[in-house]
Amino acid sequence: MRRKFVAGNWKMNGDLASNAALISAVKAGLAAEGNVDVATCVPAPYLAQVQAAVSGSAIGLGAQDVSAHAAGAYTGEVSAAMLAEFACKYVIVGHSERRAYHGETDAQVAAKTAAALKSGLTPIVCVGETLAQREAAQTNAVVGGQLDVVLAALEAGQVEAIVVAYEPVWAIGTGKTATPEMAQDVHAMLRARLALKSVEAATKVRILYGGSMKPDNAKELLAMADIDGGLIGGAALKAADFLAIVQAAQSN
Repeated sequence: MRRKFVAGNWKMNGDLASNAALISAVKAGLAAEGNVDVATCVPAPYLAQVQAAVSGSAIGLGAQDVSAHAAGAYTGEVSAAMLAEFACKYVIVGHSERRAYHGETDAQVAAKTAAALKSGLTPIVCVGETLAQREAAQTNAVVGGQLDVVLAALEAGQVEAIVVAYEPVWAIGTGKTATPEMAQDVHAMLRARLALKSVEAATKVRILYGGSMKPDNAKELLAMADIDGGLIGGAALKAADFLAIVQAAQSN
């Protein structure tokens, strides 16, 4: 059975004071011996602060993006090796906001995934469709195709080391959420795509739901067979909400 995983994505939010308060509250609320992996993915300027704050706790540190390049004349970029020096365990790649606002292509997402793995980071590979694509019945083609490009860039043995996050773009920050059954259908399709690359990886890779998971819908979503956790946006900025989602994961 796959261990549940709840990862917070702070996006471009936070400051030194509120970060300290948030991490302190989350640490205080986590069970000493939990059965759920927990991580927080923070803006790059706060990596050092949060690294120190979560040290010795059950909270894994993550970044929100990584360069596909190892080093060089890439002003503003942050390499996987740099993230690893700050004890990052995870990094989000291919988030819908990166794809939409920065024009990231599937090929770039695949290259970033490979770079993260090379430095020992666990990439949280995001895939998802827009409302127009869903209404045109293109969900499986779009979302499956995004994952296929990443899988094509990896060896079968590498696939086991990734995490996948399905984030329907139409359900992020809109208040809309896929029903548990709708989300499960896409998660099952993604697992089938993983199996085409590696049957063993398909049984091990955790597929998170990243479409506005909140305390009031987390339990139902996490009860689905192929939903292994959540990539949490807005609710990750409120300790009580984030902890409630972790608790929901612990009960499934």
